[in-house]
Amino acid sequence: MYFFLCHLAFVDFYGTSAITPNILVNSLREIKSVSFYACATQVCCFIAFSVWELLMLSVMAYDRYVAICNPLLYAVLMPRKLCIQMVASSYIYGVTVGLVQAVVTFRMSFCGSNVINQFYCDDVPLIALACSGTQVKELMLGIIAGFNVFCSLIIVLISYVFIVFAVLRIRSAAGRQKDFSTCASHLLSTTVYYGTLILCTCSPSQATHWIKTNLPRSSTQW
Repeated sequence: MYFFLCHLAFVDFYGTSAITPNILVNSLREIKSVSFYACATQVCCFIAFSVWELLMLSVMAYDRYVAICNPLLYAVLMPRKLCIQMVASSYIYGVTVGLVQAVVTFRMSFCGSNVINQFYCDDVPLIALACSGTQVKELMLGIIAGFNVFCSLIIVLISYVFIVFAVLRIRSAAGRQKDFSTCASHLLSTTVYYGTLILCTCSPSQATHWIKTNLPRSSTQW
């Protein structure tokens, strides 16, 4: 559990580090800007972070399922080699998705405004600025994001269904409370993160329309 918590903490630190420094610098500037290549890098890093977070939460859900439902077989079912392989696979897949999405985004033509209606570079605000066709990018974003969210969410839900049934079979109230408290923080984090992704990422066309028709609170020039 602590092995995965360490990597989840690293992922969260990486995600905020990809966005926060430029925000802090822009907060001191009158003209809030980011270079073209820095914007592309930020898009890649942010997407990779989002995928890592999804996969890490899924792996942690499975880890807790094994720990609660099969405690005597935990060392056999979750050897350190397997844990390292799952984390490494998550990192490789996240970087691959981030690179592919960033390349497709910045192959579009941007011939009009260069003001992003957001305080950091993200796919949806950039799609709203594109003057070339965005159907392929929106379809790609929806399919990949939907696939990642759906698959990881299924893993989390199935894991917690088994966890709930296993906990309910415990006769001791103290034992049930201990197991539930072990999963409470992870379940809360998972609910908040997945809910945000489902609302904001899996409907790129609606999100793009919202950005185009609403006055932003902050903007960045690139």
